[in-house]
Amino acid sequence: MRRVVFVVYEGFQAVDLVGPHSVFHYAQQAAGGYECRVVAPGAGPVRSSSGLPMVAEHGIGDLDPEGLDTLVVVGGPGVSDACRDPALVAWIAAAAAGSRRVASVCSGALLLAATGFLTGRRVTTHWARERQLLDQHPELTVDCDPIFIRDGPVWTSAGVSAGMDLALALVEDDHGPEIALAAAREMVLYLRRPGNQSQFSVPLWSAQPSSDPIRKAVRAVQEDPGARHSVAALADLAGLSPRHLQRRFTAEIGVGPAAYVERVRVEAARRALTEADEPVAAIARRLGFGTAETLRRVFRRRLGIAPGEYRERFGPAGAGGPVAEATVPGSPTTSGG
Repeated sequence: MRRVVFVVYEGFQAVDLVGPHSVFHYAQQAAGGYECRVVAPGAGPVRSSSGLPMVAEHGIGDLDPEGLDTLVVVGGPGVSDACRDPALVAWIAAAAAGSRRVASVCSGALLLAATGFLTGRRVTTHWARERQLLDQHPELTVDCDPIFIRDGPVWTSAGVSAGMDLALALVEDDHGPEIALAAAREMVLYLRRPGNQSQFSVPLWSAQPSSDPIRKAVRAVQEDPGARHSVAALADLAGLSPRHLQRRFTAEIGVGPAAYVERVRVEAARRALTEADEPVAAIARRLGFGTAETLRRVFRRRLGIAPGEYRERFGPAGAGGPVAEATVPGSPTTSGG
């Protein structure tokens, strides 16, 4: 029997607990082998950040931290206060040291990092907590592009729905894809959202345009990434000079027009590679890269992986295969969450 223990505290994010907990529940119904517990600084009702109360079956004083199979530290707005609770941090440290594997959901990475258990590892968290995690724990390699990352026995994920992706990956690691699929079907979830899938769609990683000319240029790129989007063409569309477009686009969006176009095209290529078996050369032509070799060079530079290898790991031909570890570097930063 694998004992899975979830750590919560005042102000935790309810979905960070309920989503992964439900995945293990359905896996238990399908295959058995899991016993889920919830622990908090004290047993009893614990209020989530949305006001929804949950009941922790155990307080840290009455649950032995030794001998756990999987420790899951959830996130939430209350995580900063939780990090200042020495008894809770000490219990998590002891539980992490005695567990077969350790996971965090969303900003739970901050609480897990406070124990020192993550030192030297590559981790992720919700994109809005990246700067805080970097500032407080420079000993970590923080990569907030993937939705989850596995580094040895440590699994970390982005926020909310990514916690369910992480839990499905843990179930698949234990029981294989059939049981993970059974749990996903019960929850009407997309089974194989790979760990390397970006947290960032275009509206998330870029600032929003504040003027009509730049808004028009941005919309054109998003609606047809493969069209001719030179600075001159976008300037003509926006009714600006190329120099004026370059300056205003960078000021409003945060990156220059050429970098923006390339990133939108890469995102579109990633979707194309994972959603269908269209030839790489055809994808390159359709999305404005011109040749497969150009697409390969851009993928290598931005993602550290070739398009063909990306498809082999995460594309439709691999559906139902083992969950792949996240290996793709990235990405933007902000603070909050």
